[in-house]
Amino acid sequence: MDKAQQYLGLARKAGLLAVGEDNCSAAVSGGRAKLLLLASDASPNARKRAEGFLHGHRALLEPLPWTKEELSALLGKRGCSMVCFTDLGLASQFAGAMAASESRWQETAALLVRRKEKAVRRKAAPRKHQQGG
Repeated sequence: MDKAQQYLGLARKAGLLAVGEDNCSAAVSGGRAKLLLLASDASPNARKRAEGFLHGHRALLEPLPWTKEELSALLGKRGCSMVCFTDLGLASQFAGAMAASESRWQETAALLVRRKEKAVRRKAAPRKHQQGG
């Protein structure tokens, strides 16, 4: 878990982690969300809202092994039950670190790796319609 916690901190410092319900909602609706995470003791209503944010979007939703208090301490923000990675690379690394210690994260980690590889391939592929002069 230590490595996963480091990725959370790194994403927070880099501005690639939306913290809190309002910021997560904005990230999802703006199409920037890659992985939405809920604290283990988040309320059923918070989970419903998170699922509602994701309706019609490709971001993934996963519960964290940490409570709101532990998550808040990790991020230096009080009362935090929801965070969202907005960078595919960091989300993939975080999920991989979680998968190393918790087997239920393996499917999520594999899916994020595939999405990351696809994004790299699409970026490297030549464009069909280039603007020229």
